[in-house]
Parts: sequence; C-alpha cells; structure tokens
Amino acid sequence: MPDAASEDAAASFDPLRPRLTRVAYRMLGSVADAEDVVQEAFIRWMKADRAEVRVPEAFLRRTVTRLCLDQLKSARHQRETYIGEWLPDPIVGGEEDEDVTLPLMLALERLSPLERAAFLLHDVFGLDYEEVARTIQRDPAACRQLAARARTHVREARPRFHVEKERGLELATAFFAASRSGDMTAFGAMLAADVSIHSDGGGKRPAAPEPILGFNNVMKLHKALAILFAKHGSQLVRTGLINGLPGFVTLEGDGELQTTALEIEDGKVTAIYVMRNPDKLKHLH
Repeated sequence: MPDAASEDAAASFDPLRPRLTRVAYRMLGSVADAEDVVQEAFIRWMKADRAEVRVPEAFLRRTVTRLCLDQLKSARHQRETYIGEWLPDPIVGGEEDEDVTLPLMLALERLSPLERAAFLLHDVFGLDYEEVARTIQRDPAACRQLAARARTHVREARPRFHVEKERGLELATAFFAASRSGDMTAFGAMLAADVSIHSDGGGKRPAAPEPILGFNNVMKLHKALAILFAKHGSQLVRTGLINGLPGFVTLEGDGELQTTALEIEDGKVTAIYVMRNPDKLKHLH
C-alpha cells in the first residue's frame, strides 16, 4: 500500500505529468525516453523536500530539462550509429504546439543540447529568459544568445504556409487512396517538383537508407510500392495530425503499423515522412 507521503507526491505530480512529458518529448524526440525521464523526475520529486518548493511546476520542469540534457549526450552517439534515416517518434492527434512540426523537430536535432533547450523553453513553452537561465544553469544573456542562434538555424523549418487542418486531412486521405490504388496520375498531381521521401525503419523493417529526392524518383518508388500494396494490402486506420502535419496511420501487409506525415506548401506535397520502425510505433498500439 502506498504511504501518505507517496500519495501526496503523486497528487501534486500527476496533473503536471502531461506537460512535463511534452517538454521531454520535444527535447528527445522519443516517447519511451520522454516517459522514462518523467518517471525519474517523479522519483526525485518523492525524495525532495516538497514543503520547500514554492512552484512545483517550475521545479519539475527544471528537473526534466536537466535530465534530458544528460540524455542528449548519449543520444548523439545513438543517432550516429542509427541504421538509415532517423525520424522522431510519431505523435498522432496531438494538437498542442502545432507549430512544432516534424521538420522543425528534425532541425532541432542539428542544435546543441543547450541551444535546443533554450529555444524550446523560450520560443515554444513561453518561459522568460530568467526562468530559462535557472533551468539550464546559464545566465540570462547566454540564454538569449543560445535561443537566437537556435532561431537562426531553425528558421527555414518553421511553417511558412499554414495549411488549414481540414484541407490538410483531405489531401492526406486523397494521398492514401491514390498511393494504394496505384492511380499515378492522381498521385503525381499532388506532388511538388522538389518532393522528398524520408523513411525510418531503424534496421527492423525495409526503408530507404537515404532520402529519396525529386518528383521522378518519388513517382518511381510509388509505382513499385503500389504493386506491393495491391499484393499484400494496406489498411487505413485513421487520418489525423502527425507531429503537427496532416497524415495517416495504416496497418501494413506485414501486420505492423506505419505512419505517413505530409509536409504541404501551396497545396502540394513537398515532403513525405514515413515511420516504419516498430520500436517507435509501440505507443500507438
């Protein structure tokens, strides 16, 4: 049976868990790692002198951010040895922080851990630089510089054209239908000339090891895939926002889930992000 102290810790922590998990996920790009970090923060919260903590959310956000910074040091090595292209775990249906889209998360991967933390805490979660400074243990002026540097690097990855959600989901539904039926005329009409495909199989399922670039190469791949879809099947599970982009979840012929997210500009698909790594899809089950 949990004691009174544990129940008190849980009662103050549990309402904050979703927000803390969002911070950790934005930092790490991994659902499982984010949940582990938040659970470690809860263990530390149980051991803390909670009567001395004036603002629990700020205390816990600092704890989570610092744990993430430690984790990112080892994550860098894991990214370098990862098989094929690395994409963040797909979050389906989450409409918070829709401006933190999948392309922006990939851009964040190119930042130093401190730049990433300063940018997310200030630009995404709205903290002032004094609080950012207390969180990452740097002075406010340094935090301003870190966030400014990050902003310069990620500017191109911020959404330039807002796609109305309903219109985006209509395009995602049409994309699924054309790609699975083999209607290459309808499929090609949706693509921009510089369209690209990014797929993450993690060495567990077949996926292109490098991005596939350009209209002709994307069309060629999907002509081949249409034959496989016809033979083995591909069932639509749901459409929705995936990391802030219109997309869909499918059950593929091998019995595994897959997510497809579409970056859309001026009504055309400019990038296709396909998650096939079963380890990164477990939370969707």
